[in-house]
Amino acid sequence: MSDEDNVIRELIGEITPLMKRFPEALERRAGDLMATGKDPQLGSKLEKGADAMRDSGNIYLTWARHYAALSEGTSDAADEEDEADFGT
Repeated sequence: MSDEDNVIRELIGEITPLMKRFPEALERRAGDLMATGKDPQLGSKLEKGADAMRDSGNIYLTWARHYAALSEGTSDAADEEDEADFGT
């Protein structure tokens, strides 16, 4: 594995937890807004946004792993790793 392969893998390792934490933060903010009654409509939008970000984050990480594997010459790039766990 080359140094560039290592950099690519390290970057994927860095962005994975961030992409998981973002929708969680949106959900907490939505919960705060709804609990205080401050802006329940915005809270509802943020909940939907959290779901969308969770789904898209999973897709982007799957593609990132796929391309990382391709760059390493792995023929089974699509099956190399499971999807990220962004479950609620």
